[in-house]
Amino acid sequence: MTDLNLIISTLTIEEQQQFVTYLKKKNKRNDIKNIQLFKLLQQNELSSSEICLALYNSNKKNAYHALRKRVYQSLIDFIANINLEEENSVDMQVIKYILASRSFLHNQQYKLAYKILDKAEALAEAHYLFSILNEIYHTKIQYAYANPEIEINSLIKTFKANQKNLFIEDQLNIVYAKMRQTLHNITYKGDIIDIETLLKTTLQDHHISVTESMSFKSLYQLITLVTIPAFVTNDYLKTEPFIIETYSILKTHKSQSKQLYYHIQVLFLIANTLFRNKKFKESLNYLEQMETQMLLNRKKHYTTFKLKHQFLLALNANYSNQQKTAIEILEQHTNTKHEDLDSLLKIHLSLIMFYIQAKRYKDAHGIFSKFYHTDNYYESKAGKEWVIKKNLIEIILHIELDNINLVESRLLSFKRNYFSYLKQIKQQRAITYLSFIEAYYKDPPFIQTAEFKNKVQSSFEWVGKEKEDIFVMSFYAWLKSKMENKPLYQTTLELVQLAREN
Repeated sequence: MTDLNLIISTLTIEEQQQFVTYLKKKNKRNDIKNIQLFKLLQQNELSSSEICLALYNSNKKNAYHALRKRVYQSLIDFIANINLEEENSVDMQVIKYILASRSFLHNQQYKLAYKILDKAEALAEAHYLFSILNEIYHTKIQYAYANPEIEINSLIKTFKANQKNLFIEDQLNIVYAKMRQTLHNITYKGDIIDIETLLKTTLQDHHISVTESMSFKSLYQLITLVTIPAFVTNDYLKTEPFIIETYSILKTHKSQSKQLYYHIQVLFLIANTLFRNKKFKESLNYLEQMETQMLLNRKKHYTTFKLKHQFLLALNANYSNQQKTAIEILEQHTNTKHEDLDSLLKIHLSLIMFYIQAKRYKDAHGIFSKFYHTDNYYESKAGKEWVIKKNLIEIILHIELDNINLVESRLLSFKRNYFSYLKQIKQQRAITYLSFIEAYYKDPPFIQTAEFKNKVQSSFEWVGKEKEDIFVMSFYAWLKSKMENKPLYQTTLELVQLAREN
């Protein structure tokens, strides 16, 4: 996807219409090729050479590229303008106050200047704008000599307190950046890191803890940081109390309406954590709140988060004994084009899993046939864990389809490519699980014997039903359904229900 197509895909339908109006006002001549190009790009059906021919009736590459540059710049200007109007009204108002006050200070209208600076301070303080507050206090201190009503020591004390808040915000931003980079390396490069210990020591080194004086963005970053170890270790129980408690601060935060993007992100993180802890009703409640926020501000962030919301909605439905609903939700997106490729890949893989649970093996294979890229490509787009799951599901699918030759080759490939990595990250039970799959496909009747069942029971290292990852349970459910000769979906729901009965 080119930059222009990518930018257009982030605009809502209403914003796309507004952009056409923006171009019409901007155009000074009758030449409307910029509008024609935009509308052709909206359709996303033609290649660059085909668009060039449609616009010029010939292969005018230089004119076409010049036009693309102009439309690109117009889009950047348009997006910047609507964001200034919609999201940064408070920031802009405070900055206007500061600029006006400095003008009055230069003209020696000190009382009027400080009166305006007081307004700026109150507004910036209410919205936790620490960097802007720094400018306000800097200006107040600079001209304090000219205003006898100012208590300089008190002002300096307030200034230093704000500097501490600003420092904490900056430190948290640094920690956030480092940890997200670490998570990226674990997910997409397979780095082996003790993420929990790293986060704990990093937060301590930077002297960071939760305070109500934090900005909305900082609280969001802190919640994200705390969920990173859970993402890596699949232990979401430890993080749940913290993120729920921190969100209670966010809900009453004065700048929540201004920080809509972060608010939606937090609601998704909470809904996902609750789902992973098998609290489906609570997860759905937060997904409903998430959708409410997605619809605000003329659905500004709806497209960005739609796939994430739908994916989690379907997962909750599937494990709440609403298999048909879950499948219908995901089937809507099998041909969707979206820049959130990570969510698209998760949707496709989950739909395959739902089909297998519903014994719709041919439908599952139909989706699987769309995975025509290499594993290295998918690792770069969705991470190593996704690829491992994909390969395990493929082996199971070929067993169900009775493609014995393919099962053998996929097993050998999996052992060659992932056994070493699984040992490094201490996931021996994935290797054990694969050995049981191999035993089943080689001798299906043996799986229902007491000997095999005892071997399974003694071989797995169980972490406790409450903590056990719901996706790990789903894989085990397939094996258990074969051992007990019961339907897979029923077995899956029984295992999940057992884990929920605390």
